[in-house]
Amino acid sequence: MKPYNNKAWWLVLPVFVLVAFSAIIPMMTVVNYSVQDIFDPSTRYFVGTEWYREILADPRLHDSLMRQFIYSFCVLVIEVPLGIIVALSMPRRGLGVPVSLILLSLPLLVPWNVVGTIWQIIGREDIGLYGWILNSLGLDYNYASNPRDAWATVLVMDVWHWTSLVALLCYSGLRSIPDVYYQAARIDRASSWAVFRYIQLPKLKNVLLIAVMLRFMDSFMIYTEPFVLTGGGPGTATTFLSQTLTQMALGQFDLGRAAAFSLIYFLIILLVTWVFYTAMTHNDNKG
Repeated sequence: MKPYNNKAWWLVLPVFVLVAFSAIIPMMTVVNYSVQDIFDPSTRYFVGTEWYREILADPRLHDSLMRQFIYSFCVLVIEVPLGIIVALSMPRRGLGVPVSLILLSLPLLVPWNVVGTIWQIIGREDIGLYGWILNSLGLDYNYASNPRDAWATVLVMDVWHWTSLVALLCYSGLRSIPDVYYQAARIDRASSWAVFRYIQLPKLKNVLLIAVMLRFMDSFMIYTEPFVLTGGGPGTATTFLSQTLTQMALGQFDLGRAAAFSLIYFLIILLVTWVFYTAMTHNDNKG
C-alpha cells in the first residue's frame, strides 16, 4: 500500500482558513440573526423559528419566488439553445476564431450596473434604439410604465449580457471533440442534424450542465441590472427575490426576518441546483 503524506494537508489549510472567514463565519452570523429579534446592537431577544414561519407565510415571498422561477426558466429556455446555435455558427479555424471570441467576450466584461444603465438608455422610446424600433412597429413600448414591457426588457437585457457565456462554454466543448468523429460521420454520409444529435450534443452534456447551473444560479440571484433599469417596477413587475430581501434588510432594517429570508433563499438555490445536477448526471450515466 502506498503511504500517504499527511503534511500535504498543511498546503490546503490556508484555503480552509480563507473559506472559514469568507463563508462559514458570515453564514453562522446570519443563522444567529435569524433566530433573534434585534432592536439595537445591545438589545436582542431569542425568538426561535418565528421569523421562518412568518417569512414562509409572507405573500411577498410567494410573489417574488414565482416571479423569480418564471424569469430563470425563460432565461434558460432562451439562452441555452441560443448559445448552442451561436457556438455551432462560430468558425473553427482562421482569423475568424479570435475575432469571434473577442466579440463574444465583450458583453461579459461590462459591469452589471453599467449594463442596467446601457439598457436604460437603449430602452427609451425617444432616444433609445430598442424603444424607437418597437414603437416604430406600432407596439406602444414603454418599459417605465408597462409591466409587460419592463419584464421583456429585463429579459432581453439578460440575454444580451449572458448568452455569450453559454456560447463560449459550448464552443470550448465543441473544440474538444476529436476530428475522427467528424471523419467517420462524413464516411457514413451523416446529415448535419445527425452529427449534432449523435456526436456534438452527447459530448456537450457536461458543458451544458455547467452552463445551466451557472445561468440558473446567476439569474436566480439577479439584482443590479433590474434595479438600475426599472427599480423593481412598474409596481412589483420586476421585483425579484434579491430585491425583496434587500428592501427588507436595508429599507426596513428588519435583520431577523431578512436573515431568515436569506437562508430560505440560499436553500432554494441549493435545492434546485442539486435537482438540476442530479437529473443531468443521471441521464448522462443512463446514456
